[in-house]
Amino acid sequence: MIDWWRIVTDFGNTAYDEKLLRELDRVIDLCDQRLDKNENDLPALFFKGGALGFEGRLHGNREDWVKAANCGREALPIVRKAYHLDTANYDILLGMGIYNYYAAVVPDHYPFVKPLMVFFPEGDRARGMRQLRLAADSARYAGVEAQYFLMQICLNFENNYPEALRLAISLTSRYPDNPLFQRYLGRCNASNLRWSEAETVFEEILHRTKEQRPGYDRYTEREAEYYLGWIEMNRGDLEKALSFLYHTDDLSRALDVKGASGFMALANLRIGMIYDLQKKRDLAVAQYKKVLDMNDFQNAHTQASRYLASAYTGN
Repeated sequence: MIDWWRIVTDFGNTAYDEKLLRELDRVIDLCDQRLDKNENDLPALFFKGGALGFEGRLHGNREDWVKAANCGREALPIVRKAYHLDTANYDILLGMGIYNYYAAVVPDHYPFVKPLMVFFPEGDRARGMRQLRLAADSARYAGVEAQYFLMQICLNFENNYPEALRLAISLTSRYPDNPLFQRYLGRCNASNLRWSEAETVFEEILHRTKEQRPGYDRYTEREAEYYLGWIEMNRGDLEKALSFLYHTDDLSRALDVKGASGFMALANLRIGMIYDLQKKRDLAVAQYKKVLDMNDFQNAHTQASRYLASAYTGN
């Protein structure tokens, strides 16, 4: 799990991937040795299911969906068996909750996953949320992971911004040097329109990036630059906003090797909006056309098309 968090907090770095996979395979081998002697060995079932789950998460994060699905298909019956053997084990509820929630939600958000889901049981969104909350509150080993998943779900899928913020505050209070938790704290503050608090968080992130602290990489810097640009735009300091947003675009052009990211598309959209506010219509139009040539994120294409037809006025 130490190497897992090294990967999660420095996602662009793949140096730990093979080491983590070897460690997880070793866990699985040790569990299999115990399960050969006792097929109901609860710790062995728990750790084997968890190891397969983390293998699947790594493959999914690296967009190897077939390997991720295979790990999930192998892990699910193991986790379910462990749960039936000990229904009071709140750590096991992490795996159950993750599966129940995402199996219900992901196919609607990511249609390309649907063909893989025919091999899996149906999910249950509400049940998944209940299980994750129980794990977050009461799990011995998996409480932090459960809080992390809940925070992501509340922010990205449920639009429950107050709960996401509460979880982000809890996680960053406990782990103040975790760059991932700090980024989520900034995002959650922004989602709750707590702009001053978001600004403080992202300014601190930039400061730590300049200090080259572990995990504070160019991806982290780019996110901070984007949000600070958005904040300055809302404040009305358009030149300062442009500086942040153009830096976001510069970083994106170095980082986005597989196509434009959401940060690149949204930064260019906001640059166009600022140019409209500055009455620089030709420059604004050029920006909106750029956005339409990029991947679509958060309705960026819809907004760019709207402002191509009629200039953005701030209303």
